Amino acid sequence: MANPASTLRSFAALCALCALGAAALPASRAQAQKKPAAKPAAKPAAKPTAKPSGGKDRTLSGTGFTLQDRAGGLEADAMEYLGTPKTEAAVRKALKYLADNQSADGSWSQGGASSDVGIVGLCALSFMAAGHQPDRGPYGRVVRKAADYLLKNCNQSGLVYNPQASAGGPMYGHGFATLALAELYGMTRRTDIRDKLEAAVSLILRTQNAEGGWRYQPRVADADISVVICQIMALRAAANAGIKVPRETTERAIEYVKRCANNPDGGFSYMPSIRGSGQARTGAGVLSLIVMGQRGAEEAKRGLEYLSTRPPGTRDGHMFYGFYYCTQAMYQAGGKYHKYWYPKVAEYLLQTQRPDGSWYEGPGYPYATAMGVLALQVPAALLPIYQK
Repeated sequence: MANPASTLRSFAALCALCALGAAALPASRAQAQKKPAAKPAAKPAAKPTAKPSGGKDRTLSGTGFTLQDRAGGLEADAMEYLGTPKTEAAVRKALKYLADNQSADGSWSQGGASSDVGIVGLCALSFMAAGHQPDRGPYGRVVRKAADYLLKNCNQSGLVYNPQASAGGPMYGHGFATLALAELYGMTRRTDIRDKLEAAVSLILRTQNAEGGWRYQPRVADADISVVICQIMALRAAANAGIKVPRETTERAIEYVKRCANNPDGGFSYMPSIRGSGQARTGAGVLSLIVMGQRGAEEAKRGLEYLSTRPPGTRDGHMFYGFYYCTQAMYQAGGKYHKYWYPKVAEYLLQTQRPDGSWYEGPGYPYATAMGVLALQVPAALLPIYQK
């Protein structure tokens, strides 16, 4: 096995220390455009009903679309979308950076080695979160190449993994890659993606341990909240796309997450046996509870209050992980939580974006840039996993 690049080692270490991010949600935009005769039809697109500030309707351009651009208008209270022309410009710059730096095989390079499947999954998700689909529009080829890379690295066991481009436990990358495959399948309904997605989900189901969790390797062992949450979000996305996920599996996983909410300050710990709150894993824990129907759980309520005292940029965890999960959690909670958090994370990202459109954190430019886009695009709700 080749020695992994140092940035990939950093990605694995980051995953190990902080938290990663089954009722069906509304279909993706691509699904809504299809008209299958034997399935309930999605609501037809209406003419835009909302206008951005300034009173002018926007038209879809070739660079993706935001909440304000959506053909169906705002599907939620307009006040829930707090994006601005500056944040939308930042997303466009970031996507151009990612498109310009994609490798020929569909991955994103990290220190000379092809990227971990988890980072490829995150990059693919960042394009999809901005409205881009495989083989459609200016970035259609970028998304399709990323999808092909993930499919190429789907092993016979169901594990999505490239041993030449992974420095640590493969279940982290597997979780993000499975999430991306679920969203890709929801958009395309490609049978080859469904086959790989079902195999990836099957691997998650059969490696859950007695505590309800997962750990670094694709086998029944111990568990920690970072790997557990990554699998929960993958399973939820798969269920959204129509893949069967047993309720027992998700219920056991949620109970594990609740046992990690064991600190007086409302924060979540790495394991139930360890006390110590962290911003990123608290955001991820709260998010997993909310998307699995536990919005009213005491653990979720206390976690939201914990996050409300630690604004974006608080250095008690890996920031871009925190941006990704906390922004989703606060948006799902809505109201004061979203209005408190989103403007602050947007301000931080605008101030720290590089002139070429990228952001940087230890695992590398593509990783941080994808996470930045995903955080900014959360309230646009173009991915089913983001929708309420």
